[in-house]
Amino acid sequence: MQILRCVDRYLASRNGDVRKLKLPLVGFRLRCSDYRVFFDHKDEGTVEITGVRNRHEAYR
Repeated sequence: MQILRCVDRYLASRNGDVRKLKLPLVGFRLRCSDYRVFFDHKDEGTVEITGVRNRHEAYR
């Protein structure tokens, strides 16, 4: 539920801890507490979530 609130808040206001991923990874990541949401922008109000991982496992 917490992750959905983070994503919804980001889509509504474009606020949040979002960073573009460096190669070889592609897309963006949104930090939500102990989780990282990986996504790509599709259009103005749409994102495609490609993964959700705990921060300890996110970049391995």
